[in-house]
Amino acid sequence: MSQFSNQPRKIGVFGGTFDPPHVGHLVVAINVLHELGLDEVLLMVANDPWQKRGTREISRAADRFALVEAAVADIPGLSASAIEMELGGASYTADTLEKLLSEDDHVELFTILGADAANGLLTWERHERVSELSTLVVVDRPGVAVELPTPAFGQWVRVEVPHLEVSSSDLRRRVRDGRPLDFLVTSPVLNEITTRSMYAEGER
Repeated sequence: MSQFSNQPRKIGVFGGTFDPPHVGHLVVAINVLHELGLDEVLLMVANDPWQKRGTREISRAADRFALVEAAVADIPGLSASAIEMELGGASYTADTLEKLLSEDDHVELFTILGADAANGLLTWERHERVSELSTLVVVDRPGVAVELPTPAFGQWVRVEVPHLEVSSSDLRRRVRDGRPLDFLVTSPVLNEITTRSMYAEGER
């Protein structure tokens, strides 16, 4: 038996709409995995991203999950998770963390946040619970430091990752305009987008 067998598994939870997942998402996930020595990073596909309601039409959760599965299929340490889809309804990170801990209480959870998400953390449903159940991981790009008030959010860490100017909204526009997505998303993701006829003219 390994001397480390009693250590909890360190799991990163990287939530998002992933509509579609792009190389910037993968760069964040793999760098956090490496920098914090995590056992796994779950790319958690939001079932109903409530903060985006009314802003645009969101692709079906099943389609977005298929894209994330395609994106991480050959990347050790990264996995697609459908937990929020299984929970149903609006997706709240506090519920997600509680579900993960109910399935395995011998894990240490890390909630991964981009700079925008970190700056808007006070608007999250039960944000205090999120910081109780997990270590917050704030992802910065070089030269841009985000600060969280420690008394409000407890333990948190910063991970600096290369910044790529890629956004899911731009990728959807590129599909509608007939422009290429090569090297902005992985080839398996591009194949899924094409097969599923996603982001066609008239979609958001």
